[in-house]
Amino acid sequence: MEFINFKNLLERQFQIKTDYQSKTTFHCAMFENFFLPDQAELIYQNYPDVKEGKWDGTTYIDQKNKFAKSLFEKNSVMYRVFKELNSPEFINWLQDITQIEDKLIADDELFGGGLHQSINGAFLNVHVDYNLHPKTKFHRRLNVLIYMNKDWKKEYEGSLELWDLTNGKKKLMGNYAPTFNRCVIFETNEVSFHGHPKPLKTPPGVNRKSMATYYYTKTRPKHEIVKDHNTLYVNTEGVGGQVKRFSSGVKAFLERINKK
Repeated sequence: MEFINFKNLLERQFQIKTDYQSKTTFHCAMFENFFLPDQAELIYQNYPDVKEGKWDGTTYIDQKNKFAKSLFEKNSVMYRVFKELNSPEFINWLQDITQIEDKLIADDELFGGGLHQSINGAFLNVHVDYNLHPKTKFHRRLNVLIYMNKDWKKEYEGSLELWDLTNGKKKLMGNYAPTFNRCVIFETNEVSFHGHPKPLKTPPGVNRKSMATYYYTKTRPKHEIVKDHNTLYVNTEGVGGQVKRFSSGVKAFLERINKK
């Protein structure tokens, strides 16, 4: 492994696995120092600005000021990092942590994944992810998110929120600041609600940077199979969430009008 701190992952494998399996609504775990220290710095230095290259910055009703990038020049730092995240060695480690019964499959196209970067005012409302890959129709089973933000302050907001919304509940399961070299893994199903719904309050030049890979299986337990659907959003913020959603919808509408 060139980038992933695999020795650390192997040494902490039992601890991470126990943490992941202990969650009841949906499985998840957070841990630090995902990349080797020097390599984390290299990734940070090579993380492109939103003004560099081609980023998809489309606004949606439940998502604002988020940029995504999933195509990288061959043998570049980012190309090599994502190749490692999709490697058999790392997938085998994930397989043991998650105990998912079917073989995990990487997505070399990084559909919906890759680099994500959010600027001041950005948010991503709480949601469950699309359940089937649009091309392969494989079942989406696992998210791996790595954050690359140095000196992140609480007042910037942007924490990843994991929610238990089963049986009428509205319980915040986890709240993880997107700090440097921190990794969060969690299963994706019809109850794995997550997002960072609070708009960012970052100073000029500070953006929320993350890396995302998603993993699939050819099938999944019968009781988890539902009709093919896109991302499904919910409002966890009451009236304030409704206002925020409306203003984002207006921006999305104006963007599409201006493109015509």
